[in-house]
Amino acid sequence: MATVKPFKAIRPKKGLESKIAALPYDVYSSEEAKIKVKDDDYSFLRIDRAETQFDDVYIYSDEVYEKAARMFRDMLKKGDFVRDENENYYIYELTMDGRTQTGIVAVCSIDDYLNNVIRKHENTRADKEEDRIRHVDALSAQSGPIFLAYKSNDTINSIVDRVKEGTPDYDFVSDDGIRHRGFFISDAGDIKAVRKAFDDMNEIYIADGHHRCASAVKVGLKRREAYKDHNGSEEFNYFLSVLFPDDQLMIMDYNRVIKDLNGHSPEEILAFLRDKGQVTALEKALKPEKKGDITVCLDGKWYLFTPDPSLIPDDPVDSLDVAVLQNEVLKPLFDINDPKTDKRIDFVGGIRGLSELERRVGSDCRIAFCMYPTGIHELFRVADANRLMPPKSTWFEPKLRSGLYIHEIEGGCNE
Repeated sequence: MATVKPFKAIRPKKGLESKIAALPYDVYSSEEAKIKVKDDDYSFLRIDRAETQFDDVYIYSDEVYEKAARMFRDMLKKGDFVRDENENYYIYELTMDGRTQTGIVAVCSIDDYLNNVIRKHENTRADKEEDRIRHVDALSAQSGPIFLAYKSNDTINSIVDRVKEGTPDYDFVSDDGIRHRGFFISDAGDIKAVRKAFDDMNEIYIADGHHRCASAVKVGLKRREAYKDHNGSEEFNYFLSVLFPDDQLMIMDYNRVIKDLNGHSPEEILAFLRDKGQVTALEKALKPEKKGDITVCLDGKWYLFTPDPSLIPDDPVDSLDVAVLQNEVLKPLFDINDPKTDKRIDFVGGIRGLSELERRVGSDCRIAFCMYPTGIHELFRVADANRLMPPKSTWFEPKLRSGLYIHEIEGGCNE
């Protein structure tokens, strides 16, 4: 049983949605974020990355988080945000390149995270958690939603489709060409039906945002310690989420580039790959067209590499294309034993395209491997087995915006 409840959101004042909404904090480096928010008085990135408001500061210093909280309070006082008086579910629709996915904005239980009703597929790093723990704690609010996935449900789908026939609460196109639309699910009957549909689910999956999720949970546990008489209904027991049905999600390829050939010639690389499967020369750059295929950019030329089926075990993790590449090629041929720490490997999201792989091979790298995207049900299978995906296995697009829906927890900025 999954607890996914409606909540009273803090939302941008009507007409300010496009100015406030910002890509996730971890999309940018500090320098990129500073350039992005220069002379901008609205973008939530200013609050997510408050070090941008200083000329020179340690990005994890106390004053950075204090500045974030002050800016948030100031925007609340100015009326840049409004607080809803009633608990609602919200609909968040994103359209990219003519393809639409629609999620339910809600809050999910930290206990479901702890009890594995909300299932994970990725480890988190303590240093990255600590940053968002301090940020959420300083604001007493969660502003970056966790991207969750669930198995498509007819009841939820029918309510969403009907509500979307009405007038949207907001409708704008962001700088990267993504269209964003929002709607309310405020009817008591609809709210009851959506909640029951989630109640009947045995599992929900983190698609993206493991660090934000772990941080929100740890802030909630910290608040439980501070509020000894808590009863479980307090808002710190929940974290901000957008939940999408599995049949609407798009996972893009997450590709690998290697900075050297580990002493091998291009001919030796190709000979090694032929020993592992089938290699076909390509006339131009292409992405793989099916699971199991990998395209390779080497020495200015492209090849299709299809590993022998005997190399693919019946295992939820080791059968993933990224795992097959790691175990059968990157480790034995390039001596890359731990892709999380090896400085000779880098990862390129599929949103960057094949031209970026060619550019990297022509500059700071020697070879690129273009992957077929990991499937959402492959992700489910790994999470159901309580296993972890290899690093950089999935790249989700489009990215959810921060600042469109904010979940305030006890001790909020209005106090």
